[in-house]
Amino acid sequence: MAKLWGGRFDGQNESWIDAFGASISFDQKMAAQDIKGSLAHVSMLAHTGIITAAEADKISAGLNSLQEKLAQKNLEFTVENEDIHMNLEAYLAAEIGPTAGKLHTARSRNDQVATDMHLYLKDVVAQLIPKIQHFRDVLVEKASENVHTIMPGYTHMQHAQPLSFAHHLLAYYEMLTRDQTRFTENLQRIDVMPLGSAALAGTTFPIDRFFTAEKLGFSQVYNNSLDAVSDRDFILEFLSNSAILMMHLSRFCEELILWCSHEFQFVELTDSFSTGSSIMPQKKNPDMAELIRGKTGRVYGNLFGLLTVMKGLPLAYNKDFQEDKEGMFDTAETILTSLDIMAGMIDTMKINKEQMAKATESDFSNATELADYLASHGVPFREAHEIVGKLVLSCLKRGIYLQDVSLSEYQQIQDVIGPDIYEKLSSYNAVKNRHSYGGTGFSQVEEQVKAAQVQLQKEKEAEAE
Repeated sequence: MAKLWGGRFDGQNESWIDAFGASISFDQKMAAQDIKGSLAHVSMLAHTGIITAAEADKISAGLNSLQEKLAQKNLEFTVENEDIHMNLEAYLAAEIGPTAGKLHTARSRNDQVATDMHLYLKDVVAQLIPKIQHFRDVLVEKASENVHTIMPGYTHMQHAQPLSFAHHLLAYYEMLTRDQTRFTENLQRIDVMPLGSAALAGTTFPIDRFFTAEKLGFSQVYNNSLDAVSDRDFILEFLSNSAILMMHLSRFCEELILWCSHEFQFVELTDSFSTGSSIMPQKKNPDMAELIRGKTGRVYGNLFGLLTVMKGLPLAYNKDFQEDKEGMFDTAETILTSLDIMAGMIDTMKINKEQMAKATESDFSNATELADYLASHGVPFREAHEIVGKLVLSCLKRGIYLQDVSLSEYQQIQDVIGPDIYEKLSSYNAVKNRHSYGGTGFSQVEEQVKAAQVQLQKEKEAEAE
């Protein structure tokens, strides 16, 4: 099969060389975007008089026919035609004849593929932001149901201080809110059109790039043709944002995996998000959470892969750019699916409130309450800290907890301690009394829930306008 670029060449590549150089196995994912870009381009060619209206109509009809065949999955792509652009051009030529050759006037595969990727990521982010928003909705709804659910808070994976479970969930809401903001800002860099930059230097044809941009729904065009065909910052930003998002999901998954273990028993994931063992009939494994935790590594790898490809490339286009797509596709599919799974797991998981609360009564996570009590009665905090530390050590040796220490012993240690100390040591009260802004106190958490609900409602109203 003759190459569309073959006029310069006498020789012919071996078939395995063609296969190594071809990208059609993966860039066919952008077939819809490629046709969309071509329809806008041919409309511009007619608008500027570069081709006739009759030629544009014929090319557009052919492209529309390909679009229908693509939707019906009736197009087969070949390695011989290398990439999605040349495969579609070959199909167009078969549809309408030699007039198809005029479609590529005033453009190159360099600006064409860049445009396809911008269009692809615009489509991905348009799906992604509502998914993040939905997961945030789920977190807030679950938090609203669990303001008074008490759980141990951890530092260094050791019991630290008791928390409202809602407070813990809302920490992830805040992370996801930042993720959504990052992708929204990323969209500004994605929403820039490279088409019309041709191979690297622009074109001698009287094109109208702003006309094409309007047709394609881009708000901006690249100012510099060299930058337009060689920029992959918008993909790197997407991959970086995705890596941060997956890191947040992975952290949450790690906690879910711990929480549903026999040792914790804080939550139970539904059967829909669990699997069993082929040999141990009692097992219920949190495989979906583990997979998300594992897939985070591949998303990191996709980011570092493209950074490495880009680090030594001179301007403008280089064949190395063929390596910019598979990681982008893989990351997009991974994060879109992961968000659906996360939202489903959290929405349907069973929370063992009694077990969570019990875990805060059989520990020393109320030690800070005793130190704060002493400090509020005039004992310098550093001195209070030492007193409580020694008492904890004594309790550990005796196999008791702070709430088991008698009032007389407390008063021997510090005569400022009164009977109200036992109320202060209650994990429920330890949570309730933390009124500082952003803290885990019930009143504060209720305010955080309300603020999140208002924020989400505003976002939905803004989208509806």
